[in-house]
Amino acid sequence: MPAPLDPGTARDRFRALADAPDSSIDLALGALLIACEDEPESQVVVEAELDALEQLADGIRPHLQGAVSDHDLVSRLNTCLFDELGFEGNRDDYYDPRNSFLNAVLERRRGIPITLCLLYVEVARRLGLDAYGVGFPGHFLAKVVGDSEIIVDAFQGRTLTRDDCTAQLRSAFGPNAELTPKLLQATGPRQILARMLTNLKQIYLQQRRLESAVACCDRILLLEPEAALELRDRGMLYQALECFGPAADDLERFLLLAPAHESAQQVQTVLAGLRGRVAKLN
Repeated sequence: MPAPLDPGTARDRFRALADAPDSSIDLALGALLIACEDEPESQVVVEAELDALEQLADGIRPHLQGAVSDHDLVSRLNTCLFDELGFEGNRDDYYDPRNSFLNAVLERRRGIPITLCLLYVEVARRLGLDAYGVGFPGHFLAKVVGDSEIIVDAFQGRTLTRDDCTAQLRSAFGPNAELTPKLLQATGPRQILARMLTNLKQIYLQQRRLESAVACCDRILLLEPEAALELRDRGMLYQALECFGPAADDLERFLLLAPAHESAQQVQTVLAGLRGRVAKLN
C-alpha cells in the first residue's frame, strides 16, 4: 500500500523528475513532491492525491456531455469547478504556504493563481482538453486551446477576454503596457515548478524561515542549474545561516554566470568578506 514520502525521498524523486526532459515532466507529481518535502506533517501520499485528481475529473465528465463548442466545454468545466465545487482564490490568507501545496488546494479548495491554474490544467487534460499554464506577468493564468484560445483566470473563477487581459496587464504595469502574443504563450512544467518554488521562497523569507528558503533555492537549481540569481540568493541565505563555504561557492558561481548584473559589485564585496572568514576557518 502506498505510504507518505519523507522529505529526503521526496527530494530524491524531485531530482529525478528535474533531470527529465521538459516534455516528460509530470507537473502534478512535481507539485506534490514539493508538498511532501515542505509539509511532511501532512503525510502526503502522492498516489492518493493523483487518484483524487482523477476522481475530480471523473465527477465532472458527465457534465461536459453534449457540449457544442470548446467555449461551452470550458464554461461547463468552470461552472463545476468554481461554482459547484467551490475552488477559489484564498484572498483572506494569500500568503499561507498551504496555498502552494497541491494536496492542500485539493482538500481546502483554496489556493493562489499558480496552484489553482495547475489544478485546472491537470483536470482539463484528464477530460481530454488541450490545456496549459500561462505565466502571465503578475498573475498566473490557464488556457484551453481548440478552435481558438480560451484564457481562464482560476483565481477569479472566470474566463478572460483579450480586453480583460490587457486591463489586468495595465493595472500591474501601467497604462502603456501592451498585450502581445508572447505574454499568453504556454509555460512549460519546469518553469511552472520553478515559479511555484519562487513563490514559496518569498513566503519563507517573510517568515524568516531561512532553511526552508534555501530548500526552495536547491530545487529551483535542480530545475534550472544555470539560474544565476538563484545562486546569488542561496549564497546570501547561506551567509545569513553562517555557512560561509557554501555561500562563497554560490556567489563565485553567480559572478561567473552574471558578471555584469547590477548586483555584481555588491556580491563581490560580500564575497571578499566570506573568503576571509573561510580562510580563518581553515
